[in-house]
Amino acid sequence: MKNLESLIKTYNDFPRKGIAFKDILGIVQDTEVFRELILKMSSNKVIKSSEAIISIDARGFIFGSAISLQASKPMIVARKPGKLPGEIIKGNYNLEYGKSSLSIQKESLEKFSSYAIVDDLLATGGTIECVANLLRKSGKEISGLITVVELLELNGRSLFDFPVESMLIL
Repeated sequence: MKNLESLIKTYNDFPRKGIAFKDILGIVQDTEVFRELILKMSSNKVIKSSEAIISIDARGFIFGSAISLQASKPMIVARKPGKLPGEIIKGNYNLEYGKSSLSIQKESLEKFSSYAIVDDLLATGGTIECVANLLRKSGKEISGLITVVELLELNGRSLFDFPVESMLIL
């Protein structure tokens, strides 16, 4: 597999001054790398030990849906505000550059008891912590987190008591 890092662009001062945004979309534009990455992620022990996966809005959906298909695991989504119909559970979180919330359809969690969280990037860990809290409040187990990129200096993994698997650590 080509070097993942070479496919990631950094945009300084986006979305706010002082933030170095890591754009991972170059990975999905290289079909060979994307295919190899999905095969590697979908065969990871975090995915294998879960009944279902939950992916995080929005870029997490790209990787989550491909992993779901490859691993034959159902995918549940955690969405940004106002995007899901029906009865939802909601949690708030802090970003490096603001605050937001995520929602999950309550009924989508009923069939499965253990989840692997899938996202594109682990930075401060706020979004993932939000999803983990929603899962735990619903009585669900977390087999772990699998992410494409982890920004080590932001130490997001320190928030979690479950396995964290990152394909690239920057």
